[in-house]
Amino acid sequence: MTPHRLRVFCFFIACFLAVQSLPSRASGAPQESPPPQKSSSSLAPGQASGVYADNDVCKTCHEEVWTKHFFNTPHSALLKGNQHGCQGCHGPAQAHVDGGGDITKIIRFETLSPAQTAAICTKCHQASPETQNFAKSEHLANGVSCTSCHSPHKSADVNFLLVKSQTELCYGCHTAQRAEFARPYRHRVDVGLIQCSDCHNPHGTQTGHQVRAAAGQFAVCTKCHTDTMGPFVFEHAPVKTDEGCMSCHTPHGSTNPRLLQVNNVNFLCLRCHTPNTNGAASGVPSFHNQATKYQACTLCHTQIHGSNFDPVFFR
Repeated sequence: MTPHRLRVFCFFIACFLAVQSLPSRASGAPQESPPPQKSSSSLAPGQASGVYADNDVCKTCHEEVWTKHFFNTPHSALLKGNQHGCQGCHGPAQAHVDGGGDITKIIRFETLSPAQTAAICTKCHQASPETQNFAKSEHLANGVSCTSCHSPHKSADVNFLLVKSQTELCYGCHTAQRAEFARPYRHRVDVGLIQCSDCHNPHGTQTGHQVRAAAGQFAVCTKCHTDTMGPFVFEHAPVKTDEGCMSCHTPHGSTNPRLLQVNNVNFLCLRCHTPNTNGAASGVPSFHNQATKYQACTLCHTQIHGSNFDPVFFR
């Protein structure tokens, strides 16, 4: 290569390198800022990190909460052994103390999402069958947090730390069911004979509407109505469907006796026992006189929930 050609080649190489360096040096080009570094002392919601403070330090500033709403409640068990008391829920508090009570250095439940709150509560409250399904419960799926119903610091209920009485608490959201319990025939929830949690598990179940199951996985109704439990030799098919008892009854309250869906027993039976090409139930025999008023089917078919002796549910 001649000296002239060598000089030309070097000139083009220098221009190429200069052009490559322009975007990063141009004054008008936007400069990308490096990603923010997380402070080792910051405490993300629901995340326990940092150094634990001495348990008595919490009492120094929060004496009323400690004395009235912690020490005499079930949560006081968090002081036993090598556990960390208040910090078992609110996270390590040494940074909070060193910051003079800096609220950004401690877990505050009012700033957490329902899922984050549940993640903290279920660290302890997941061993019991009562609470182990909360992660897939209808309450959590609809944005109901643990602290929507429970108040560890402000509850007068020393057993379950409820915000208010269970009936009023449930009625606060379930207004349609409150109206049903005001009907003439109803389960006596309003007077305290039973509670919503007798039939429903608010923390979730494997069945719809968070309904509990009786022994042997029978319908929850059979906990009280034991004569309908079975198993029977001759089953009444509607009892074994997904609707179960609700095929004929309205569980919360009704304007009809026995919480029936209609006011005439014959009409109720005829919803299934009417001859048609698609129905699985047998039709009404020709010798039944349906014109006789108030002659209910159950005058003869007395064992309507199931029988061990007769396929048509005679006594």
